[in-house]
Amino acid sequence: MTDAIKHVSSALARQTLQDNTLTRPVAGVRPIRLLPWLQVVKIGGRIMDRGAQAILPLVEEIRKLLPEHRLLILTGAGVRARHLYSVGLDLGLPVGSLAPLAASEAGQNGHILASLLAPEGVSYIEHPTIASQLAIHLAAARAVVGSAFPPYHHHEFPGARIPAHRADTGAFLVADALGAAGLTIVEDVDGVFDADPNGAEGAKAKLHKDVGYAELAKQTGTLPIDRALLEVMATARQIERVQVVNGLVPGRLTAALRGEHVGTLVHTGAKPA
Repeated sequence: MTDAIKHVSSALARQTLQDNTLTRPVAGVRPIRLLPWLQVVKIGGRIMDRGAQAILPLVEEIRKLLPEHRLLILTGAGVRARHLYSVGLDLGLPVGSLAPLAASEAGQNGHILASLLAPEGVSYIEHPTIASQLAIHLAAARAVVGSAFPPYHHHEFPGARIPAHRADTGAFLVADALGAAGLTIVEDVDGVFDADPNGAEGAKAKLHKDVGYAELAKQTGTLPIDRALLEVMATARQIERVQVVNGLVPGRLTAALRGEHVGTLVHTGAKPA
């Protein structure tokens, strides 16, 4: 009787969680979408760096979008984070110490954006609140703002001197985990090009209208999105594509959230339901 009471029946009870062939029958089921009505919008740090000229028109566009969508707006880090990296690298700080320093600037940008949207009831919330109380916040307001940086901090992977998992990756991980309706990445370029449009060969750069994550991973040179984002896209379960749009062009974000193709669509490894 004692043994029967303590026993918990589980398909994984006698299996190692490190063996994909053993866990696949249980883990292979498509996850449920927790917030299928949610649109995740990531605002790049380069947009925030441009100040009022770029931020205020974008805030006004978001304000007009609130009746149509419920939004999780996530902000990235910009030039101040690059300065932090420079000083931290000069001091010899490990990558795990650089990650929370850069994430602090992403949070500052989020506070700025939330303050400008405060008349609409929009507020800034921290990572633990996004993880456990996002639904109730979005029941009270049409949008909330948070940091796009994943909270790896001192757990950041030591594969490089600069943290690999930055704002684009963090926004995608959240969107995929929540089963959001979509993810739109707002930058200061028209999308993803086959070469750096601001580089020496910028005049020859061609915009990718539709591109797969695997194709982009093979592309050398600068990308407007994190390289680590392409790695996590390979194992995506919910988000099938991400659109990268130019936030400096009025109306681009509105069109993207309405399902229009106005930037670069990057297709992930997620399979259609």
